[in-house]
Amino acid sequence: MSRGIGVFDSGVGGLSFLRALRAEMPHEHFIYVADSGHAPYGERSQAAVLGRSRAIVRHLADQHVKALVIACNTATAASIHLLRGEHPALALIGVEPGLKPAASLSQTGRVGVMATRGTLDSARFAALLAAQDEKTRFILQPCDGLADAIEHSAASGDESKTIALCAYYVSAMGTFGKKPGQIDTLVLGCTHYPFASPHLRALLGPQVQLVDNGEAVARQTRRRLLQEGAGAPGLAQSTEAGCIGKADEAGAGQVSLFTTGQPQALQAAAQRWLNLPASVIQLSF
Repeated sequence: MSRGIGVFDSGVGGLSFLRALRAEMPHEHFIYVADSGHAPYGERSQAAVLGRSRAIVRHLADQHVKALVIACNTATAASIHLLRGEHPALALIGVEPGLKPAASLSQTGRVGVMATRGTLDSARFAALLAAQDEKTRFILQPCDGLADAIEHSAASGDESKTIALCAYYVSAMGTFGKKPGQIDTLVLGCTHYPFASPHLRALLGPQVQLVDNGEAVARQTRRRLLQEGAGAPGLAQSTEAGCIGKADEAGAGQVSLFTTGQPQALQAAAQRWLNLPASVIQLSF
């Protein structure tokens, strides 16, 4: 089996990016690590998040992955600049809230940003925000507890807390719509949040655009592999030409799932959201 691509998150949220990665590169093998035993990252100190990120990146580097996606906004903000220096030979791809694409989509010039407190308080996010056009106003909403609620709903199936928190934070941000002064675009600044999209869509209606960076990160990962000549057979073929099929076609890559929490939670989430009936191995570091 060819070398895999590592993906890690504080929990099950990074499965939203794994879904995008598998759609973009269905013949690649993936190793996914959920650090659920130390979640949520968004409410921990940057030093704690850095420590966990270092440990997991070392673990995945020991598995000889050819690229590694940090599928967590909080972990990216806290650690990627240091991790790139510590692992110069490893292609490290981080994620960050899609402020620029959201600003280009907005017609009212008002963009909401839902993210963890750790992401919004980071220097990396401050620099990202400062780089945006002043014509767009960003309304920042820390969503304490939302990632954790989504995490727990994956195993229990009970989404009542997720729904309640979505309603609370949407209300706290202001008025959504297409009229002047209203928020017409919402950035999902945590990889867990795309799994709450149906609830957010029910609250906001079809006129508000939801933005997450899963597909953009998947394309960037594919570009990096092509640049380094490290892709699986068929990666260089154009998806527009139909040469890359769905992940369940013959020759599809394998997915290995690991967690520092309870295996049942990640297994349930992978089955529910990715239709992936893979077994899960528990890690103890």
